[in-house]
Parts: sequence; structure tokens; C-alpha cells
Amino acid sequence: MSAAEPVPYRITDAGLTVRLRVTPNASASRIEGIELRDDGEAVLKLRVTAVPDKGRANAAVVTLLAAALGVPKSALTLMSGETARLKTLAVSGPGAELAERLAALLAAKSA
Repeated sequence: MSAAEPVPYRITDAGLTVRLRVTPNASASRIEGIELRDDGEAVLKLRVTAVPDKGRANAAVVTLLAAALGVPKSALTLMSGETARLKTLAVSGPGAELAERLAALLAAKSA
């Protein structure tokens, strides 16, 4: 990823905030890559097999991202979008290191 490309995350004092676009009820849970929205915002596209009922899809999102970033599920907090496809998730930890992990994961997806 070049420095000019929009990224779906921001480094904060507490770690990282990640903007997501989630598709529930998919055939497989996976991180698909970055999507640029019409407003120019970059979001991380995810698919999860869980249905959007009683927080199941949100729990699946937390599980998927925690495993991908190598952090415990307790390090992730849903900040907004509980019932929406667009969500914001906070990841506690060293922000720069988490950003590097996510960037490496996304680079591997686009290769």
C-alpha cells in the first residue's frame, strides 16, 4: 500500500480504530480487502457466516479480526454500527504495530 492510498483504520492513543463493511450470512468467514466508498472513505470488507441475529454476526466479526491481528477478543470493542453493515471497531494495543499487522494482511490479500 502506498502512503497516498486511503486506509480503513486510524492509529489512536489507545490502539487502532477500524471502519468495516460487514456481509453476514456468507458461505465463509473471511477478510476480503479494502473498499472505497462513494464518499472517499476506505472500509475493510468482511464476510462472516453468522446470521445478523442477537449479536451473532458482531461476535463473528470480533473473532475473525482478533485472530487475524493476533490479539485477544477482549482487545476489540464495537464502537458503532451494532445493527448496521458499516461498523467502527476499536482495537486496544500498540497502534503502530497493529496498523503494520493489518497493512501486511491487506497487502497479502491484494497480492
